[in-house]
Amino acid sequence: MQKTLLCLGYGYTARNLAPHLLARGWRVIGTAREPVDAPGVEMITWPGEQIIWPGVTHVLNSIGPNAMGDPVLAALSREISTIAPDLEWLGYLSTTAVYGDRGGDWVDEATPVAPTSERGNWRALAERQWQEIPDLPLHIFRLAGIYGPGRGPFAKLMAGKARRIVKPGQVFSRIHVDDIVQALLASMDQPNPGGIYNLCDDDPAPPQDVLGHAAELLGLPVPAEVPFDEAGMTPMARSFYGENKRVRNSRIKNALGVELLYPSYREGLQAVLAAEDMERFVPPEEPPAL
Repeated sequence: MQKTLLCLGYGYTARNLAPHLLARGWRVIGTAREPVDAPGVEMITWPGEQIIWPGVTHVLNSIGPNAMGDPVLAALSREISTIAPDLEWLGYLSTTAVYGDRGGDWVDEATPVAPTSERGNWRALAERQWQEIPDLPLHIFRLAGIYGPGRGPFAKLMAGKARRIVKPGQVFSRIHVDDIVQALLASMDQPNPGGIYNLCDDDPAPPQDVLGHAAELLGLPVPAEVPFDEAGMTPMARSFYGENKRVRNSRIKNALGVELLYPSYREGLQAVLAAEDMERFVPPEEPPAL
């Protein structure tokens, strides 16, 4: 029987996952709000078009929640409850924001959920809603900051718009999209309903160090440091600095056998740079004076 993955939200992670499953002979279905060109993937405009559930064996949900929780369940809870016993695997992409602010301390999957931000509260609510569905082979993946080709700091550096904002003691965890993909594939290969996994690399690091290393890779001057209190950030950007924690990833290694391709931002940024066409970020030469 052919396996079929339904991607509720055909976003960045799903786009990187799909080619691996297509190569295995899987059928991949994706949803998006607007038409999307996705070779080999059957795309559905949703909300709008009807989702065809028969034959779906796996589901990946990456659609973001709101104050009411998961909009997918608000619209499709009956359908999902009906097919739950027939599914082999369902993955919900959550966030490490559900752990809240820990003052720089370490957290793992056994750490109690205690969100301190709006987005963390919304994700925690959505997790609980999914967990309440009986007979669902649910797997929750709590993602740190995602980066990869097309999602790196290089474009801002080339454009001269990058700032090294410094808040003493602040660190962030992050993960390359290729390592997210290999963790999802490993989980699909060895389902563990009810499993919760942190997806992050081995090296929580200050954001200014990451940006400085990216500048060095490009051979550009490292941008000057800007104190956090003087940065003039948007409320959304500032909110990310309200949470400070180091996230452990031991479970994906011990339970799923994942060996990170990019255990730190150093290897990850080097790979992103190799994958991106940096020439498109170089401003054109000024026309000759007449």
